Amino acid sequence: MRALVISGGGSKGAFAGGVAQYLIEELQRDYDLYLGTSTGSLLISHLALNKCEKIKDIYTTVNQSSIFSNRPFLIKRRHGYDQISINHLNVLLNFLKGKKTFGESKNLKKLIEATLSREEFLSLQASTKDIVVTVSNISLNTVEYKSIKDFEYEEFCEWIWISCNYTPFMSLVYKNGCEYADGGLGTMVPIEEAIKRGATHIDAIILQTEATFYNRMPSKNVFGLITNLFRFMLDRIEAQNIKIGKFAAANKNVTINFYYTPTVLTTNSLIFDEKQMKSWWKSGYKFAEEKSEEINQIEP
Repeated sequence: MRALVISGGGSKGAFAGGVAQYLIEELQRDYDLYLGTSTGSLLISHLALNKCEKIKDIYTTVNQSSIFSNRPFLIKRRHGYDQISINHLNVLLNFLKGKKTFGESKNLKKLIEATLSREEFLSLQASTKDIVVTVSNISLNTVEYKSIKDFEYEEFCEWIWISCNYTPFMSLVYKNGCEYADGGLGTMVPIEEAIKRGATHIDAIILQTEATFYNRMPSKNVFGLITNLFRFMLDRIEAQNIKIGKFAAANKNVTINFYYTPTVLTTNSLIFDEKQMKSWWKSGYKFAEEKSEEINQIEP
């Protein structure tokens, strides 16, 4: 069984889309299992439908308003990099409404429902392919995996949305008596789950460089500090997921091809810039092409 696994990474998902498009369209990879976390969960349904150009158009035209119904931060470009600061008014309004997070991402839910049609959902559900998204159950302290085979259209769209909710900057969802948030808070790269589900060949797209770089600018405010702290924790989770995935693969004789980003794309993946994401999609496609050529040269 061949599986495509895409890690979380916010706006960096554009790079993953470019890599996946090359694997599917040029290398003719036919996957049985698509497993994604956060931004990865947004990509996989469209990739399974082989609608790479459609999801490319979506990823390269979104902006902050496409994601946030209440954006909790402001973006200012200083000295060549984007600096974020608290949008005090929006955060205050959210708290006055009784919300538990700084911002809300209800626009993203609308975008998911607008771009993944009921007909496309039913087509995938009836196929032999399995599409699985990762969510974090905060109440039960567990990671859960939601398969398209187990839900109706509206509920599966909601699970995709939940998988992307980078709490506390985005929505916290109360569902089935539990609080749910971004799948990346528990599993950034669900390689182990792919193996548990029977995968023998895995293409894993990791939206981070393979080597660790100290690339974050010093925190300028409390909001910047919080994002840096979360990014630090998610990096540790991601590294652990990859180690566990490699160990599980070695014991099960599973082949994994890793596709890391060759350079640091951004230090804040909550910033959705159309021009930047178009560039990342192209670079992802080109990177996959170059890596494929390298592999062909090595293999006898």
